[in-house]
Amino acid sequence: MKKGLHKIVILLIMALTGLASSCSDKPPLPKPDNPVLMVIFNHSVNGEPVVFDQMVYENLAGNPYLINEIQYFISEFTLHYSDGTVIEPVIWDPFHYVDTDLEQTRHWIIPDSLKQGTVDQVTFRLGICDALNASFMFVNPPERDMFWPEYLGGGYHYMKLNGKWEPASGNYPNLPFDFHVGRGQIYENEEIVSFVDNSMTITPAGEAFSLSNGDTTTVVITMQIENWFQNPHVYNHDVWGGYIMNNQEAMQIAVENSHDVFIISREELP
Repeated sequence: MKKGLHKIVILLIMALTGLASSCSDKPPLPKPDNPVLMVIFNHSVNGEPVVFDQMVYENLAGNPYLINEIQYFISEFTLHYSDGTVIEPVIWDPFHYVDTDLEQTRHWIIPDSLKQGTVDQVTFRLGICDALNASFMFVNPPERDMFWPEYLGGGYHYMKLNGKWEPASGNYPNLPFDFHVGRGQIYENEEIVSFVDNSMTITPAGEAFSLSNGDTTTVVITMQIENWFQNPHVYNHDVWGGYIMNNQEAMQIAVENSHDVFIISREELP
C-alpha cells in the first residue's frame, strides 16, 4: 500500500473510532429542575411480602387460599400538598398498569410536572372511571388483555386478583377463584338493564413526604391483600364461588372493603 493511501486509511480508522467513542460515552442527563416522584407498588399479606402459588393463607371466613397473580389499573393519581395545592394527572398519560408477573410495572415515575413541598395525602382511582373506560383503547398486551366482556358492559377490568381456595366441603380439590372487579350489571328478569361503575377512589393511609427541586423521591404503595376479604364484610369464597364478574353483589363487597386495602410508606417491606 502506498504511504499516502496508508495515512488516509489510518486517519479514517481514527475518525471512526473517535465517533464510536463519542456515541457510547454519552454525557449524563441533566438533573431535572422540578421534583421527580417514583412510586413502587408492593403486595403483602398480613404485613409480609406476598408468597405466590402456595396455599399458606387463610381469610376470616376460614377459607385456605393462595394467590397466583394480581393485575390492576391505577388512574387519577393526585397529590395533595400541605399548602392546599392539588396536582392532578396529565390527561395524555392518566393510567398506570400494575402486574405482579411484570416486574417493570411495579415502578412508575409520575409523569406530571410537580412542585416542591410537603405532600400530606395521595389519592388515586383503582380502575378507570366510567367516562374513560372505553373498549378497545388498548391495542397491545398486557393492557389489552384486561378487556371486560362486551356483554357485561365492556371496557377493561379494574383489577384481577387470581388464586385458588380450598372448599370447606372437601368434595373438590383446590378450586380457582377470579376475584375480578370491573363494570357491574343490574339485572331484571335475567336481563341486564343498567351498568355500575365499580372503580374505587383510594386514599391510602400513611405518612406525609416532601418533594425537593432536582431530587427524586420514592414512595411505596402496598396492597394489603387480606383486606379485600374483610372489613366491613367478611368475604367467603364458598359463598361467592370462583367467578364474580357478573355478580354485582359480590363486586360491591370488594368496593366497600377497598377503603383500607392500600397504605403508603417511604420504605419497601423487608
